[in-house]
Amino acid sequence: MVRKASVTWDGSGKDGKGAMTTQSGVLKGSQYGFSSRFEDGIGTNPEELIAAAHAGCYSMKLSFLLKSKNFISEHIETTCSITLEEGKITLSYIEVTAKVPGISMEEFQACALEAKENCPISLALNCEKTLKATLV
Repeated sequence: MVRKASVTWDGSGKDGKGAMTTQSGVLKGSQYGFSSRFEDGIGTNPEELIAAAHAGCYSMKLSFLLKSKNFISEHIETTCSITLEEGKITLSYIEVTAKVPGISMEEFQACALEAKENCPISLALNCEKTLKATLV
């Protein structure tokens, strides 16, 4: 499986502007630039997209792990925060809340941790990865 995205960039780093497009069309010419990356400007940025990718990948991995142990999640809600410091992603912080009937806290925490360690995006990221997992 191969997935693609493309970017155009015009101008210098601080004054330039770019546009991102994904193969699926979910992003099509979505703007990004210095202000959307380092300030509160309108548009997206690479770190936001990595956070979305990590949250999505993690949620799906957790769901598969739960199913492999004969548990069906009713709801999984995941938030991911990416920290960029001095030009490097240093942390991916995952917060997950899940409703999984019949599972013990210990079983849930074990699955949550395994998903953090082994989802494909976690494996691709070269940074600290932390997790707060809540069972409701």
